Amino acid sequence: MLQKTAKKKAVARKDMSKMQWTLKEMKRNWVAYLMVAPYMLIFTCFTIIPVILSILISFTDFNMLELPNIVYLDNYIRLFLDDDIFLIAAKNTFVFAVIVGPVSYIMSLMVAWFINELSPKIRAVVTLIFYAPSISGQVYLVWSTLFSSDAYGWANAWLMKLGIITTEINWFQDADYVMPLCIVVALWTSLGTSFLSFIAGLQGVDRALFEAGAVDGIKNRWQELWYIVLPSMKPQLMFGAIMAITSSFGFGGIVTALCGFPSVDYAAHTIMHHLEDYGTQRFEIGYSSTIAVILFLVMIGANMLVKKILSKVGE
Repeated sequence: MLQKTAKKKAVARKDMSKMQWTLKEMKRNWVAYLMVAPYMLIFTCFTIIPVILSILISFTDFNMLELPNIVYLDNYIRLFLDDDIFLIAAKNTFVFAVIVGPVSYIMSLMVAWFINELSPKIRAVVTLIFYAPSISGQVYLVWSTLFSSDAYGWANAWLMKLGIITTEINWFQDADYVMPLCIVVALWTSLGTSFLSFIAGLQGVDRALFEAGAVDGIKNRWQELWYIVLPSMKPQLMFGAIMAITSSFGFGGIVTALCGFPSVDYAAHTIMHHLEDYGTQRFEIGYSSTIAVILFLVMIGANMLVKKILSKVGE
């Protein structure tokens, strides 16, 4: 019966154009489209349209007070050939992304895998303990106290007590320490939404697959992880990858909260800081849109690369 219905639909689709078939399906499923409409309206207004406008404005010298003046590729030429601070910001952003993105992703997966082996009650408590730093509003207060610039800071106090240093180190105002400390703080707070999605994905793995895997020759837990667990939770892996890329390329709040704006000698200045500088302080909206477009393209490229890598999981 189902096969006959499918054949009838295929024949009917051949007899009409793609547009006609689409309109017919939309009319038949109008309730579903009605339910989705509010989200699509909000998504279009606050995501798609701003992205398109940002691309268009990047070719102008718009300052929010006068009408945009088209300058074509001048903003892009200025960005790559005449903006030394942007090059520093790009380097810092890529260093941060290359370290924090993969490490936080793998760490979230491994911790979720470990927690999944616990009993339900213990799992709930441990999940909250690991997830709490990512939602705590006072997370920066802990690290500011730990690495305070005076002798009352825990790091300075212990290092002086052990005789390793003789004078206090101004941690967040020293270019040698700013980036490493920000990376550590970012990793500490990285067990966020992707971490929870990994736990949900692990909970949804069919237990019968482990029995089938044992019959097929899987001998240890690592083989189970690669050939059974990860292929079964590819949607969660992709979601976690997107979240990791977004957070690693878009970080900025960590540096601003700990080091001020801008950081000393631009040691932790990122593309997001550069965007904020020109967009919210200098009001060079055309130039800030150019920075945003470049960051957007980089993140799109990173997402495509990660998607290609994840497609190899389980092979």
